[in-house]
Amino acid sequence: MGAMRQMRRAWIGILETLFRVLDRMSLSLGKRSAIADHLQAGRRGEEAAYYHLRRLGYTVVARRWRSPRLRGDIDLIAWEGDILCFVEVKSRTSRSFATAESAVDEEKSSMLRAMARQYLRALPAPPRQVRLDIVSVYFAGRHNLRQSPEFELFRGALPFP
Repeated sequence: MGAMRQMRRAWIGILETLFRVLDRMSLSLGKRSAIADHLQAGRRGEEAAYYHLRRLGYTVVARRWRSPRLRGDIDLIAWEGDILCFVEVKSRTSRSFATAESAVDEEKSSMLRAMARQYLRALPAPPRQVRLDIVSVYFAGRHNLRQSPEFELFRGALPFP
C-alpha cells in the first residue's frame, strides 16, 4: 500500500509540473492571459488546491460544479475516505490584508450549502458523512503565481445541516 501511495504522489507531482511547464511555455511565446490578475490567482489557486488535495489522498470527483438552478459554483467536490467533501478554495497573493478563508462570508456559506444539497439530491444514495471544507492558498506575490503556494486546509470549516 505504501508503494502505491508513493507512486500516486509521484504521478500527481509529474502532472502538476507538466502543466506548470506548459503554462510557462505559453507565456514565453507571448500568449498573455486576458484574465484579470485576481481571477488568474483564483484559478491558479483552484488548480494548486486540486493537486494538494490529491496528494493528501482525496479523490476529486468534480471541479467547478454548477447547478442549472442556482447561482455560483462549488470549486471542488471530493471524497476523503467515506466522507464527501464540498471544498471552497480561496486564494491570496498576500496575508497582510485578511486571511483567505475570511472571504467566505454568510452569503457565500449559504450558497455553498444550497449547492451541496442540490448535488446530494442528484446522487442515487446519499453519503453517510458530508463536510464543507475551505482550502486557503497563498502565493508569494501577485507576480509569483508560478511558485509553489502555501496551503491551509480547514476540514468542516462550515456547518452543514
